[in-house]
Amino acid sequence: MHIALLGAGHIGQTIARLLAATGDYQVTLIDKNPQALARVSGPGITTRQVDTEDQPALLAALRGHDAAVNALPYHLAIATATLAREAGCHYFDLTEDVAATRAIQQLADGARTAFMPQCGLAPGFIGIVAHHLAQGFDTLHDVKMRVGALPAFPTNALKYNLTWSVDGLINEYCHPCEAIRDGQTLEVLPLEGLEHFSLDGTEYEAFNTSGGLGTLCNTLAGRVRTLDYKSVRYPGHQALMKLLLEDLQLKDDQATLKDILRKSVPGTMQDVVLVFVTVSGLRDGQLLQEVFARKIFADRSETHPLSAIQITTAAGICAAVDLFREGKLPQSGFIRQEQVALPDFLANRFGKAYQQSRQVESIG
Repeated sequence: MHIALLGAGHIGQTIARLLAATGDYQVTLIDKNPQALARVSGPGITTRQVDTEDQPALLAALRGHDAAVNALPYHLAIATATLAREAGCHYFDLTEDVAATRAIQQLADGARTAFMPQCGLAPGFIGIVAHHLAQGFDTLHDVKMRVGALPAFPTNALKYNLTWSVDGLINEYCHPCEAIRDGQTLEVLPLEGLEHFSLDGTEYEAFNTSGGLGTLCNTLAGRVRTLDYKSVRYPGHQALMKLLLEDLQLKDDQATLKDILRKSVPGTMQDVVLVFVTVSGLRDGQLLQEVFARKIFADRSETHPLSAIQITTAAGICAAVDLFREGKLPQSGFIRQEQVALPDFLANRFGKAYQQSRQVESIG
């Protein structure tokens, strides 16, 4: 299968190596940055320098490939998906942007090719887990999805390091969040809904952020009483982000905020990803709760060290492409994450990254 992989950042490089290593994929890695492209080489990978915002040039680069895998910033998702449709490529991406996903769903209507956005961790894997657990109940009450990509060794006041896209981070902190309350679909404010919990003896906080639910609000509408998604951070992070975004009004000057974060908050490869889903409801007349809780750690390999967010995000989109190639997903139109069967995902050669994680047994 010939893949046009757009974006040679940390995640794109990981996706390229994972897909090419199987021998089942020929990957053309496309980026405008020659230094980023130079970091990736090997059997099954060719690189091509293209300005990914130059639509005619990108369209020409996409032609002849079976699928486009988009690991570019979220604001390029709609344009890239439009070009993929024109080039006759299937389309997969990692976007957490709600508006982009809705636009891609419209693009997919009547298309001969498949469109599957939101294939990362959250949205992505988290929705696959929540939907799988929800199927085990006769009557659904509450579905709560919590995910955090956190530094293993927090040292600054934000108790945070940059583990993924700054653009994506600020986007999820600034946009309204979908939720279902008392059976009604509504929008809630980002950074609100603060809660505290402990997992494995560590204290955390969680609060509303945008995009993590994917399409679950539509899928579970009319079937669930409460559905929400929150990002997990160490205690104190939310208060400082509210100070920056609201009190200092940097949500209206996001370019400055991104510049400050890039200059002042170090990146790290030493991170941990938390996945925490609880579903409650009735089964055979009994009120029950099911929990899925995992920690995924960074890989400290000397040759190709990988952060936990690289592992989980790349595993998500590679598993989606692989299951599609195997015919386990629809071959045209819009594909929701929850159409992926969790057992299929975890049995997949890429999805096994989540199986090899540590299950968390004690939750307080």
